[in-house]
Amino acid sequence: MSNLAQFDSDFYQSNFTIDNQEQSGSGSNAYGNLYGSRKQQTGEQPQPVSFVPPEMLMSPGYTGQFFQPASSSDYYSQSSYIDSFDEEPPLLEELGIHFDHIWQKTLTVLNPMKPADGSIMNETDLTGPILFCVALGATLLLAGKVQFGYVYGLSAIGCLVIHALLNLMSSSGVSYGCVASVLGYCLLPMVILSGCAMFFSLQGTFGTVSSLVIIGWCSLSASKIFISALDMEGQQLLVAYPCALLYGLFALLTIF
Repeated sequence: MSNLAQFDSDFYQSNFTIDNQEQSGSGSNAYGNLYGSRKQQTGEQPQPVSFVPPEMLMSPGYTGQFFQPASSSDYYSQSSYIDSFDEEPPLLEELGIHFDHIWQKTLTVLNPMKPADGSIMNETDLTGPILFCVALGATLLLAGKVQFGYVYGLSAIGCLVIHALLNLMSSSGVSYGCVASVLGYCLLPMVILSGCAMFFSLQGTFGTVSSLVIIGWCSLSASKIFISALDMEGQQLLVAYPCALLYGLFALLTIF
């Protein structure tokens, strides 16, 4: 037991004293003061200033504009193209809708004895024909007849047949749009007959005579326009006959 006690005393024996503790405390305080002074010096160092070109430094009194070169009057005066809304054509003219031409074609149809202007009638204008087809279907609807499909179907097939016949008869030829435009404008008298069917019945002698007059009116106007536009002198009766057959179908829709 004595040997074990001596071993414990020798094992736990140390040369560390209170003076060493005080020296250790003072050393740690000195190390802390040194670390704090270094940190303070590091925080007090000025931040690096990035290089700014002198062109970007502006004085407060600068009144210029960015990225806008000086305008030259000679450049604009010599330019051949000027983008201006004032010089643009109207929207209806860009769409090919000319009200004065529509009015002239309508007057030509209403007056079969008036000479037709071939330059105007040769245009592909479908505004009037579509309007007259819709008006014919609307008047038939008001008369109690739903015939919109027949009106559009007969118009399309009739235009194809008349287009083929005119190309065979004329040397210059004609487009399908021109044929549809002329036949559609000449449908205006049939709209008048359909309007009369809204107020009284056409299934009688008066209705038959009125229908024959309207058919002759439409076919005469259409043949006159085709002859004037295609220079087909002396062939008006040959052109009027198939047109009369076509408008006769529309008359049958109106009467019955």
